[in-house]
Amino acid sequence: MSDALHGLLARHVETGTMPGAVASWGKDHHPISVGRDAPGGQPLRTDSIFRIQSMTKPVAAVAMLRLVQDGLIGLEDPIAAWMPELAEPRVLSRPDAALSDSEPAQTPITVRHLLTNQSGFGVMTTDSPLKQAMVAAGVEAGAAPVALGAQDWLNALSALPLAFEPGRGWRYHHSFGLLGILLGRLGRGSTQRVLADTVFTPAGMADTGFSVPPAQAHRLIAAFRHRGEGFEESEPPGEGFYCAPPPFDVSHSELVSTLWDYHAFLRALLDGRLLSPEFRDELRSDQIPSGSKTAESFYPGFWESTGWGFGVSVVTGGPCRGRFGWSGGLGTDFFVDPDGRICIVMTQVEMNERVFGLLAELHALGPV
Repeated sequence: MSDALHGLLARHVETGTMPGAVASWGKDHHPISVGRDAPGGQPLRTDSIFRIQSMTKPVAAVAMLRLVQDGLIGLEDPIAAWMPELAEPRVLSRPDAALSDSEPAQTPITVRHLLTNQSGFGVMTTDSPLKQAMVAAGVEAGAAPVALGAQDWLNALSALPLAFEPGRGWRYHHSFGLLGILLGRLGRGSTQRVLADTVFTPAGMADTGFSVPPAQAHRLIAAFRHRGEGFEESEPPGEGFYCAPPPFDVSHSELVSTLWDYHAFLRALLDGRLLSPEFRDELRSDQIPSGSKTAESFYPGFWESTGWGFGVSVVTGGPCRGRFGWSGGLGTDFFVDPDGRICIVMTQVEMNERVFGLLAELHALGPV
């Protein structure tokens, strides 16, 4: 299977999907590298540091579940005890209603709602007053780094109504920004420290964090977006937002990591060093009721054979049933098959049709 993976990546480098990629596929870590770190650049190293964006979500989910295991908080606990900004949310009468057409929520937002993207906050897939308000407030999700510090972001988000009653719908992304802030408010230090104590250190993730230390900045590669037939740099190598120190509190933001670290994270998750079998199995099981799997909640066709666990998607039908994983907006992706084999691919190009095509081919290679 590693030959098929190498061939797939090499073809996409040759046709201009991305300048390069690093990858690993199997129960053991056998890293490969294809292409370069930039157009006309140096050969891409397997220890390069990538902006993993939404591949942060499984890491944050595991950190929270570790705290649940420790008895510090429960899955059904309302988060307002630690986040008073969300003590009195309001809910729109329907997702596309005017912002004034709202009433007090009847259900508190819980830890479970954050882990399952069911808080009522999230990406609005069609134009609406709420979507416009999120753009104006600077809290809309996107490939660019967050523009607001954690407290300002939380203040702006909590001033907006929910798209639905907590637990009665599904919208992507923002619940995990809230989860990141919550991790830092539970009395065990900053969010970075909690992630280090619960995940990074026990898994052996030496190069993962919210920013890259100055001594390692040379390993942070550039990020690109497609522009015409070529590439446009969107984030510079070795500098910018993700180089230490962060410009503000980034508890709601996303991580940088490496192929090596992310494989170590997934292996530690599978072998029981991070979570008990009970919580590990809940994480990779579909948690979303059918009534919340609506066409407008995410991109078309997502729910046809896919569910959502705690921070990961779950394949619910077909030959890859039981596979779980997720992607990052700058061209990273992972999945784990039921037999414990791990596939990770990291590119450095913003998601678009060409990158989605690469990932679709990757997943279509079948169970390994």
